Amino acid sequence: MKKSIYLFAVILLMASCSSEKQYVVKGKIDGSDSITFYLQKREAGKMVTLDSAVSKKGVFTLKGGAVDYPQLVQLVAGNTRKRTSFYLENSVITVEGALDSLFKAEITGSKTHDEYKSFVDSNKPLSDIYSGIYSEYQKASQSGNTALLAEIEKKADSVQNEMLKNQKNFVLNNPSSYVTPSILGSISYEMEAEELETMIGKLDTTIAALPPIVALRERLVQMKAVAIGQKAPDFTMNDVNGNPVSLSSKIGAKLLLVDFWAAWCGPCRKENPNVVRVYNEFNKKGFDVFGVSLDQKKEDWVKAIADDKLTWTHVSDLQYWSNAAAKTYAVNSIPANFLLDETGTIIGKNLRGEDLYNKVKEVLGGK
Repeated sequence: MKKSIYLFAVILLMASCSSEKQYVVKGKIDGSDSITFYLQKREAGKMVTLDSAVSKKGVFTLKGGAVDYPQLVQLVAGNTRKRTSFYLENSVITVEGALDSLFKAEITGSKTHDEYKSFVDSNKPLSDIYSGIYSEYQKASQSGNTALLAEIEKKADSVQNEMLKNQKNFVLNNPSSYVTPSILGSISYEMEAEELETMIGKLDTTIAALPPIVALRERLVQMKAVAIGQKAPDFTMNDVNGNPVSLSSKIGAKLLLVDFWAAWCGPCRKENPNVVRVYNEFNKKGFDVFGVSLDQKKEDWVKAIADDKLTWTHVSDLQYWSNAAAKTYAVNSIPANFLLDETGTIIGKNLRGEDLYNKVKEVLGGK
């Protein structure tokens, strides 16, 4: 009897060991013989490799210990741009497809990925419409028809707003989904601090404790510090001649636009003529601009200033997205700007085109 009890205990122990949580990714990718596949995730702004395996006649297996929670990863084919994304969790996940269209691979075995795919599929009609509009825009750009371009941009903005609405609805309707942190993170750049705080507050406690949401909370603190009505945080950077210039030294103009941009940023270069127009019209009435560049190469930065006729003060630490001022002001996309009154209080944010012109005109008056 004792022997049978001992054997039963051993069987239970073996069962518990074999059922230990882990992830297993089984790949079957046509046309990928002898190619090394990497399983990677983004961590602290960098891609980290979790595991790798060499395919044999297109078949390979990746496995590892338990992941703390389902998270978005990439399966990358060698040193190429061929890859696909999916949610990794503690289950057996299969990835089937062809090397030449790896991004279309079919993913099964991940409940979280099924949720994500369901969301993507629901958004597909709008994505298809937007793709069509983008094609129209490219053709119109080649023709130089500015009126048509403006019309197409309005259509694109309308579709983008609908897509944003769908994303917000997913977050609100799925507070306990592990897909929610990724979606909320991607749309947080389109939201003001109050709205973001409200959405975070409605998340399930398990989801709210995840690292991506903790990071969003930290960003929220920065966003509140540069919200409308707050005093603009001071900073000092070198100008094009290497001389340090502080923001506080520029405050005192009736209106000061702190303008985050870069030579490599297409939308920034497109917006620059609008800023020049406002500057030329209202500078004598007390409007000034303080340009902050997210460039890396000084020669590109200086050339863009000259080419776009940006005749105001410019500063940069040439640290790209690690620009210290951009971090202080929670800037995660450019162009971005902050309009300050003569006391250094923020009275407007991300004003572009006619919105910037009208706001400055409202405060300083017309000619």
